[in-house]
Amino acid sequence: MTEVDLADLIKELDQTAKDEFASGPEVVDKGHNLDIDDLPIQARRWHRVTDAVAVVADLKNSTRLGTGKHAKSTASIYQASTGGVVRIFDEFDADFLSIQGDGAFALFWGDKRYERALCAGITIKTFSLKLVKRLEDRWPNDEEIPKTGYKVGIAASRLLVKRVGTPRNPNQQEPIWPGKAVNYAAKAAQGVDRHFMAVTGTVWDEVSKNEFLTYSCPCGDGPSPTIWEDHTIDRLPDGDPDAEGRKLSSQWCETHGEEFCAAILRGNKKRVEVNSAKMKEVANNLRSAISLTAEQKRTALRARRSGMGF
Repeated sequence: MTEVDLADLIKELDQTAKDEFASGPEVVDKGHNLDIDDLPIQARRWHRVTDAVAVVADLKNSTRLGTGKHAKSTASIYQASTGGVVRIFDEFDADFLSIQGDGAFALFWGDKRYERALCAGITIKTFSLKLVKRLEDRWPNDEEIPKTGYKVGIAASRLLVKRVGTPRNPNQQEPIWPGKAVNYAAKAAQGVDRHFMAVTGTVWDEVSKNEFLTYSCPCGDGPSPTIWEDHTIDRLPDGDPDAEGRKLSSQWCETHGEEFCAAILRGNKKRVEVNSAKMKEVANNLRSAISLTAEQKRTALRARRSGMGF
């Protein structure tokens, strides 16, 4: 039978909080050389990562996926979905990952952190479409299969980390990550629909430098920048630059996806065929501006003729 001396427990926790707030802990700047296995559990020492990229994968309507299913079917659904996301994070060398119910988040730091994180996010989007197709094929007449699929959010920031938990029980220990990245990535994921990926303003600043990410492949009308659209992450504070992000609707192309992914991971940023697309975009914008100016002049002229001018 579990017995707890509640009064003593609360008193001890209160004293611990008082002592903690009385003097700040030691913070060690690790740059991008953090070793998860080296995190302290007892020492009042935190490690700081200079810049980390968080990717959150959130499964839409996950609580309804197992409704009316046998245990084996429910287990298969979660194994395929969550297991698939974990495999993706591992393949792109996530420096840390954590499973949270039906979803997961991963952290990337060090060399090519943005490239690895973004490729992982796009791969999850691509996998999401195939996962839903498999679900619908397996249970084609099941009205209880919800509209599901992964929603992905990506954010970046400086992070603190320390292992917290029961000192003598590794099974009750976990790293915690104070800082914007994980929280903002989760809010970005929550704010889009399934099969979409949202990035914060900070992440978009990095994405915008890479033509393999900002422009679609040559298929169809490509290369085109229309795969991304402006997106306000409503769950972030008003006025925060990270709230003005972008969202991505497309996924890896079956023809060019592997080539593009490999180029991004190598650190390539420029594409020869994008130059003509940029020139076309500038020309279209110029024509739109000229057309708008001409319409404004016609409107002003009609107003003056009707006695409404100033």
